[in-house]
Amino acid sequence: MSDQIIVAIDGYSSCGKSTLAKALAKKLHFIYVDSGAMYRAVALYFLRNNIDLNNHDQIMEALKKIHLNFHSRDYETHITLNDEEVSAEIRLMPVSETVSAVSAIKEVRTEMVKQQQRMGRSKNIVMDGRDIGTAVFPDAAVKIFMTADPKVRAERRYKELLPKNPDITLEEIFENIAHRDYQDTTRKESPLVRAHDAIILDNTDLNPDEQLLFALSKVEPFL
Repeated sequence: MSDQIIVAIDGYSSCGKSTLAKALAKKLHFIYVDSGAMYRAVALYFLRNNIDLNNHDQIMEALKKIHLNFHSRDYETHITLNDEEVSAEIRLMPVSETVSAVSAIKEVRTEMVKQQQRMGRSKNIVMDGRDIGTAVFPDAAVKIFMTADPKVRAERRYKELLPKNPDITLEEIFENIAHRDYQDTTRKESPLVRAHDAIILDNTDLNPDEQLLFALSKVEPFL
């Protein structure tokens, strides 16, 4: 194995980026870094502390107080916000409705990219997000860009959220995904775009095992 391998997985929301990234990291014995969870944790902190997204001073002060860490338990990666486990709470709708706006803020992205790059300097990692292959690790060995039919993405997300959010509707999820796609692709700071050398993975008709095999075939030449 070479000294260091970084696999960057980017793509639209609810495409299963984290599902693939976790499975790939586990199979390769790499470290999994969930960049989306980092932005969600920042959004959660902003919501809890009533941070005005248009107030630069409030944002800068808040970022100084946000300390994020990842740890593994039972083969799952968990995120802590100031030493508090928030892996479940960051997946709820209030955070989902806020995270794109939070992640569009230049100062937030600058701080998160610093933390992500620090994690990737000395380890073999798999990282998923929106701008990993373009802004965070433009020299990543393997770049995968994930997409899927929006209706399929909404149905998958609905099944995932329904047990914890029994009042949620499929229409609500579909609208949230469409809104996030718009925000992610049109924002000024690091918009969601496919890196010129990224491999497209459309998983509309693929199951998790099939997409894992696809990704492994792209990484294996670098091992």
